[in-house]
Amino acid sequence: MLTADQSVLVIVDVQGKLAQVMQQSTALHQQLSTLIQGAQLFDIPILWVEQLPDKLGGTTPELSELLSKTTRVIAKSHFSAWQCSEFQQQLTGLNRKNIILAGIETHVCVYQTCQDLLANRYQVQLVADAVSSRIEANKALGIQMMINMGAKLTNTESCLFELQHQATGERFKALLKLIK
Repeated sequence: MLTADQSVLVIVDVQGKLAQVMQQSTALHQQLSTLIQGAQLFDIPILWVEQLPDKLGGTTPELSELLSKTTRVIAKSHFSAWQCSEFQQQLTGLNRKNIILAGIETHVCVYQTCQDLLANRYQVQLVADAVSSRIEANKALGIQMMINMGAKLTNTESCLFELQHQATGERFKALLKLIK
């Protein structure tokens, strides 16, 4: 079971024009926004990466605004975030083994990041409604490849309610407002 004190949210490459041409881009951005705000509600550290931002552009403004409240972006050139030394240092420094993984593209950067995280003994919860690819079949294949490697599949609401554990308290009330 996911717990806030052992989890890290990883947001991968939701950048520039590419983010706008993802399958169901509007729904993707809504789920990512909810996931980010939920992680912030639970005080879960967020690692936020961008692939070659000087070429692909920065994270979409609505997500960048949310993310910059609690974290700063890490630029990378490898498809896998794990291959970026700054990402690796920050993640290992947190000493948490549960990764909540979201972003784009499912079958490339998210997939390769997942592969490396699993190889380094992290538990990966892939948030299926918070990942996307330009082509729906590539998203589906990317998800299947990650499941085959050992990632667990979840969605935004399931993930946040699992972190909450119980239907009581002020945080639960705040979570309900966020979800609705």
